[in-house]
Amino acid sequence: MKKLLLLSSNPINKDLGLLLIRLIIGLLMAFYGYEKLSHFSEMASSDFWAKNVSFLGMTGKTPLALTIFAELFCSVLLIFGLFSRISTMILMFCMGYIFLVVFPFSIINQGDNGHEFNTAFVYFMIYLGLFFTGPGKYSLDHKFFKK
Repeated sequence: MKKLLLLSSNPINKDLGLLLIRLIIGLLMAFYGYEKLSHFSEMASSDFWAKNVSFLGMTGKTPLALTIFAELFCSVLLIFGLFSRISTMILMFCMGYIFLVVFPFSIINQGDNGHEFNTAFVYFMIYLGLFFTGPGKYSLDHKFFKK
């Protein structure tokens, strides 16, 4: 007798699952990047980017531009599955920097409605999983770089 798919540990469609994860996470992060890009001048002159964020001694516009590159452009590459592992490495670095340096090791914070997870940590973990699994067969990487 055939086992029920719902009780099996075998994937139903791993590549479709990876595509959905890439699309959802990529769109959510690209939204963050787009918001930063559309408000670049106000954000670059704000106290947060001038005082709290310092990357290799640079403050203000440079770390903001690097963050926009990671959040917007690398997310778009991830959505299409092009240079996926390189994109996830850049995104992991960005989220890791936020998690470790900007908001040091704060995995769980006290929010307005109780405790909440640091979203940079959550994104870091999802990108780490995508780094190890790869983009799947529904990606441009699979089309252009398959062996």
